[in-house]
Amino acid sequence: MAEENVTEKLDDEKRTLTIFGPETEFDGVLEFSDDLIITGKFNGRIKATGNLEIAKGAVCTVEKMTAKSIVISGSVTGAVEASERVEICNGGSVTGDIVTARLRIENNVNFEGQITMLDKLPEENLFSAASAEYKQAMVLRSDVIE
Repeated sequence: MAEENVTEKLDDEKRTLTIFGPETEFDGVLEFSDDLIITGKFNGRIKATGNLEIAKGAVCTVEKMTAKSIVISGSVTGAVEASERVEICNGGSVTGDIVTARLRIENNVNFEGQITMLDKLPEENLFSAASAEYKQAMVLRSDVIE
């Protein structure tokens, strides 16, 4: 298994970037908090708080893939969930449902599944907002929930 760790300065903080090389095959449950790029094959479940990239040529079959952001240039079969964003790049393929706050799909992409967009709660402080502002935030939120 070829694995490479690189420390980069991402988002003004030190984060470790791990790369699973093209000859890497991983079966099982993978949990991580920094950033990972998969260029080989993965089967199983991914639970991450960092960023995940599925590179061109990579093949992932997952029960569920969860991360902060997910960029897909390769092939993914299974549920995909990102708290911030999912991006499917040119030539990428996803067969499975996507749950995310933001979604970008480029041209020449194969996608089969359903998309659920996450709604972030209003960041209003109940005690500092004027009653009219708070009421308007709640009205907008209730329209989304129904």
